[in-house]
Formats: sequence, structure tokens, C-alpha cells
Amino acid sequence: MLFKLIIILMLLIVLISLFSGLFFLNRDAGHGRRTARALTVRIAASLVLFGLLMLGFHLGWFARS
Repeated sequence: MLFKLIIILMLLIVLISLFSGLFFLNRDAGHGRRTARALTVRIAASLVLFGLLMLGFHLGWFARS
């Protein structure tokens, strides 16, 4: 159950970072570093999420129906 909660939290982090990148892109007109930082966080969180999903499937932490 804890693992699934971590997955959901990572998905929320990815979505929040995506929308903050969009907000900073509109606010700074594409000239600020905040957009690049927000999108870098999104990419890093997506890679961590992918790794966690691969680990979970490999170790059988997800119920198969």
C-alpha cells in the first residue's frame, strides 16, 4: 500500500511541475530560468517514477488480476 502511495505522490509531483513550468513560461515570456528548472524537475521525477514502476513490477509488488 505504501508503494502505491509513493507512486501517486510522484505522479502529483510530475503534474505540479508540468503546470508550474507552463505558468512560468507564460509569466516570464520564455526568458526566465524558472521554466527550465521546473521542466528539469519534471523530467527527473518522471525518471524516478519510471524506475519505481519497473522495480515494483520486477519485485511483484503489484497485484495481478
